[in-house]
Amino acid sequence: MGAQKGAAALASASFDELLRHNQEETERWREFFAATPAALDVPMDMADMKTVRGAVLHIFVVEQLYGERLSGTTRERFSYEDFPAGSLEQLFAYHEGALGRLRKLLDSYTEAQWSEPIEFKARVMSITASRRKMFAHVLLHSMRHWAQVAMVLRQNGFPQDWQHDFIFTQVME
Repeated sequence: MGAQKGAAALASASFDELLRHNQEETERWREFFAATPAALDVPMDMADMKTVRGAVLHIFVVEQLYGERLSGTTRERFSYEDFPAGSLEQLFAYHEGALGRLRKLLDSYTEAQWSEPIEFKARVMSITASRRKMFAHVLLHSMRHWAQVAMVLRQNGFPQDWQHDFIFTQVME
């Protein structure tokens, strides 16, 4: 049984690898928006947001909020107005802060801490899950929404010049 668990670990993607993929993909988006700022104003209806800028802000706010909750910080409430995103630098600073926090957590948790269930109060519900599951969620949440952003931008005449699929990442090489 021990050999199977070891083989499974080698065959699976680690949180470190998924976090590095998130970082790599997000940096490509930063470069894209720096070269194509009008793309941020494309209409997009996602998570109460009305533009691509709002969708990107949603991605980064979720990274920020989950990073805070995973590290033991809780907010009584939050509003997207608490996260001004007028400039590209301001917008992507939320990701950078969240990424640093998530990286620190990844490097410091014990197995028991990863397995510990914690409660997360979202806007309209309360969620209880292990830290491991919450960490996986925030990474998958970002990937899923970046895919939506990519599709909406392509449909509105803003194609990207890179492949978004995980197979094309430099992670795991």
